[in-house]
Amino acid sequence: MHRREFLLSLAAAPLFKSNPFIQGIASGDPLPDSIVLWTRLESPQLSSGLEVEWILAEDEGLKKIVKRGKEIASDDLGYSVHADVKGLKPARWYWYQFRCGGVESEIGRTRTAPAPGSQDTLRFAFASCQHYEQGYYTAYEHMAKEDLQLVVHLGDYIYEGGISANRPRKHNSPEIVTLNDYRNRYSLYRSDAHLRKVHQLFPWIVTWDDHEVDNNYADDKEERGASRESFLERRANAYQAYYEHMPLRKSSLPRGSKLDLYRRFDFGKTARIHVLDTRQYRSDQPCGDGRKPQCPAALDPSQTMLGETQERWLMNGMKEARQTWNVLANQVMFAKTDVKPGDGQEYSMDQWSGYEAARQRLIRNWREAKPNNPVILTGDIHSNWVSEVEDVAVEFVGTSITSGGDGVELPFAEANFKKENPGLHFFLAKRGYVSCLVDQKRYESNYRIVPVVTTPGGPMETRAKFVVESGRPKIQRG
Repeated sequence: MHRREFLLSLAAAPLFKSNPFIQGIASGDPLPDSIVLWTRLESPQLSSGLEVEWILAEDEGLKKIVKRGKEIASDDLGYSVHADVKGLKPARWYWYQFRCGGVESEIGRTRTAPAPGSQDTLRFAFASCQHYEQGYYTAYEHMAKEDLQLVVHLGDYIYEGGISANRPRKHNSPEIVTLNDYRNRYSLYRSDAHLRKVHQLFPWIVTWDDHEVDNNYADDKEERGASRESFLERRANAYQAYYEHMPLRKSSLPRGSKLDLYRRFDFGKTARIHVLDTRQYRSDQPCGDGRKPQCPAALDPSQTMLGETQERWLMNGMKEARQTWNVLANQVMFAKTDVKPGDGQEYSMDQWSGYEAARQRLIRNWREAKPNNPVILTGDIHSNWVSEVEDVAVEFVGTSITSGGDGVELPFAEANFKKENPGLHFFLAKRGYVSCLVDQKRYESNYRIVPVVTTPGGPMETRAKFVVESGRPKIQRG
């Protein structure tokens, strides 16, 4: 069927009163022969499902259509669409579009992963922590202009809190709890044109942190001590809304308060990306949470960040990887980082330092199994950090898109942190993201910084560049 015939076939379909695709379109979870295409119809006033058609082409004008299909968008999953398109060619750009009720979406662009034996260079950016109230998504405005193949989001895609005073933008409700609350919050965040544009241009690999549900939650434990039953009901609502709004495969479909999110992606011989879930299976934060010296509970071998199954999955997947780089898409800081100047020590109990035995199990495994080049990518902390993790790995911590507002320049803080933490090479409390260039010989991280997010617009600068050579887990300034 030609495109003109395809359009004519929709003539009898019911018309919408307004554009149903206002939340945009997205793609994600790239494999060499498959990609997920996503959209969500905005608030159709129907009780039954709607048929949504999609096409995928080799050209931006959608003349060379290679795949087409139909999905049913129903109220059960918030009228979201997750089309797993198979039979594609590796390392190819494709363009796609959705149609429903005689209305066409924007045209999106996506890319498959390279073939298993490929040695292609990988270009991607990673980001996290995009509190809508605390600023504008200027970082995404600049990210959209980059020559990327992929975006990795490390969590805090939304924030669950209510409406705050004296903010550049406003949330749309009190603190969210119900499924409808979470859906409306995602709709608000997706109203941002810069965020929608980056989704439209590149495939995404996503994982969550805490604010997609509730601040600092741990497995079935809520920060303020809500009952397990009520919190798991809230978690089920949050997990379903997350799935509805992300370009995830149907294998990640939530089952009540459970959702399988940890998974891995291979990019030829260059990189294997292990996507972690450090919230759903973790032990409760020890020592009453917060920042403090490591108490005995923080050193307890039973403390787990990943859970036994995921931890074993990670170790085995890294050991078996034949790619040059083992990249961990991780949420909270892995390097043991003392944040107290001078005498004494303080560590964040919400980070891996609150789960020291689990952290050391991974380090021992990396020393003994010698997986290729572990590189840890981290979000959460609203600041940039670059560290060597003992003698086995490096960690690149990216700052927030907006969370924390404009941020500050703190050269004295960087000097103090370096005194307490010999493996630390860089600290900066500004906003932005990290752009990475990865090949067979080196891993390069470029720290992109925007000076202000409390007003829209503004320039971007590359504040620092760091390079790691294959086989040598040492940070070099680029």
